[in-house]
Amino acid sequence: MGVGKSTIGKKLAARLGVDFIDCDHELERRMGVSVNTIFDIEGESGFRLRETRLLEELAANPCGVVATGGGVVTQAINRDILKQQPRVLYLQAPSELLWTRLRYCKNRPLLQTKNPRGRLNALLRERDPLYREVASDIIHVVRGPANQLVRKIEHILDKSVPESLTQNN
Repeated sequence: MGVGKSTIGKKLAARLGVDFIDCDHELERRMGVSVNTIFDIEGESGFRLRETRLLEELAANPCGVVATGGGVVTQAINRDILKQQPRVLYLQAPSELLWTRLRYCKNRPLLQTKNPRGRLNALLRERDPLYREVASDIIHVVRGPANQLVRKIEHILDKSVPESLTQNN
């Protein structure tokens, strides 16, 4: 959370000429309420179930660039789904950068605690190995323009395309 999945995903999809889906926004659109409200009514377990159903649907009908919710990897079924995808990029940022971006945020249900910074660090410790388990590439996020990171990702994606597919025969 706070790493820039939505911002980077939108820009990357536009540059690649493909669709973009933000899973949290798609769930909000379908439910007609915010993620916070889903958490309030159904708890984290209810939200994760809805997230899994959406991920299954998206995996069955690939659409382009998908930004999952930050906690999608906490469910084994979701990790299995992600491992079956052609590319999974883990946008990894240092906790200090994430805290700078999230410290005043009120729409992150998992950070609505007495110690949000401690909670953020705990989530990072818990989730980092899970992200690494499913990632085909790890993209290190630092301060700077989003377009710079998008170009870096494009370069990584271009390098993975076999030369035979990039030549005009």
